[in-house]
Amino acid sequence: MAALAAAGAAFGWVAAVDPREPGHYPACPVLALTGLYCPACGGLRSAHDLAHGDLAGALGANAVAVAGFAALAVGLVAWLVLVWRGAAFTPVIRPAHGWAAGGALAAFTVVRNLPFGAALIP
Repeated sequence: MAALAAAGAAFGWVAAVDPREPGHYPACPVLALTGLYCPACGGLRSAHDLAHGDLAGALGANAVAVAGFAALAVGLVAWLVLVWRGAAFTPVIRPAHGWAAGGALAAFTVVRNLPFGAALIP
């Protein structure tokens, strides 16, 4: 329940404080140091847009973050349902899942930093 409360509080904060306004959040250190967009660049803007019901804006800011938010929401709901029923929640995450997620993040990062991937830039 503490994890759910923390996630809700974090989303509430990002919904209330617009990341597009300067001075509220620190700049991305990867972008500041290298000039390259990391896989998380635009994640706060994506969360802000999602909290305000703007799915198109959220996907435009960071589509991978939206997918991650959806996966976390599904996982939290599944966990809550199982806990409510008194069952144990034991997610099965195989090494192949980690490799696939890492490969997808790496591909997303490379594509968004190439000229033809400009649509993925926040």
